[in-house]
Amino acid sequence: VKLYPLFLLGGILVICLRQRRIRTFALAAAAAAGAWLVVNLPAYLTGPDEWKVFWTFNSDRGADLGSVWLVAQQAMERAGHPFAFDPHTINIGSWLFFGVWCVGVLALGLTSPSTPRLAQLGFLVVAGFLLVNKVYSPQYVLWLLPLAVLARPRWRDLLIWQAGEVFYFAAVWWYLGGFLAPAGGGDAALYWIATLARVACELYLVAVVVRDIRRPRHDPVRETSQLTTMRSNAVAV
Repeated sequence: VKLYPLFLLGGILVICLRQRRIRTFALAAAAAAGAWLVVNLPAYLTGPDEWKVFWTFNSDRGADLGSVWLVAQQAMERAGHPFAFDPHTINIGSWLFFGVWCVGVLALGLTSPSTPRLAQLGFLVVAGFLLVNKVYSPQYVLWLLPLAVLARPRWRDLLIWQAGEVFYFAAVWWYLGGFLAPAGGGDAALYWIATLARVACELYLVAVVVRDIRRPRHDPVRETSQLTTMRSNAVAV
């Protein structure tokens, strides 16, 4: 029941709108809905309460590990302003931000000089969701990894992004093990730094992908495709 595959439909929608292929999108959406029902309906019919656990747990949980919500909450507590983001507030805030983010991706895709690639759009949508989610588990990087490699296949940019992920991966386990706890008590500032560094590195890769969409000449995939076409034409001549 994870939402990850659903986000890719947003990228398909943008491409189909650009190419005026609404029927194609309708077929893709219908196929996705059918696949979701095939997987989820048996589980719901045999154990509806167990099936709902995923939804209720995510709806009721508060600010958790890896999220900017947790950093903000702990920072305010340390500053002497105890404040807790209740789950309802986080739900509204995260979904509102994600909705605005998706509208931005839609506008970017529809106004770009050429039709963006699905990997680029999918990466932006999934990244937006993870940036404001209530929790960021280390394994969530696997959601972005294939999309990032396809969206921006350049070692430098991927290594910058992964540096933030590796830093956070180490920090979260040190934090859970109590190795980052300051001697005077309180929350670990180094863990906040790791969380914000991960977010910054992810935003860097987002910015590069947006640049590639706005200026297709910077897109390494399109550049390689153009070079291949030129060489093929030269051989043909």
